[in-house]
Amino acid sequence: MSEKRTISVTVNGTKYEREVPVRITLADFIRYELKLTGTHLGCEHGVCGACTILVDGRSARSCLMLAVQANGHEILTVEGIAPSADKLHPLQEAFRDNHGLQCGFCTPGMLTTLLEFLRDNPDPTEREVRVAISGNLCRCTGYQGIVLAALDAAKRMKATQA
Repeated sequence: MSEKRTISVTVNGTKYEREVPVRITLADFIRYELKLTGTHLGCEHGVCGACTILVDGRSARSCLMLAVQANGHEILTVEGIAPSADKLHPLQEAFRDNHGLQCGFCTPGMLTTLLEFLRDNPDPTEREVRVAISGNLCRCTGYQGIVLAALDAAKRMKATQA
């Protein structure tokens, strides 16, 4: 018999209270319980970065966290990045405009990783961007478009704050 606990989490601004098995990962909870399938599962060992989300504003591998560990915390997934259904976040716009994605599998993890990075480092160098995304694997792009998108997003985000 599977032991369960009741958790309360805020995901993309919406509060959820659910009873969950104590051994369900946060990634599986997000994908299967909340039906937010933008968080991708790649390696399920915390290596690829596809499942990266923000927990209380800090990046975390959702495949390595249990849902019960998120109790009381605020989570941001790729679905919560855009300010509205008809407007993209500047980072998403920059990915689109700079060909920062191909197959799109790594994109949610890249976006959440870069969202935190650009918040903490609003004027990065190319090298700093490359270091920031070094924990996120992409098999399609060669990273150049992603790096260009991140640098462009930094400029766009600065312009919107000015």
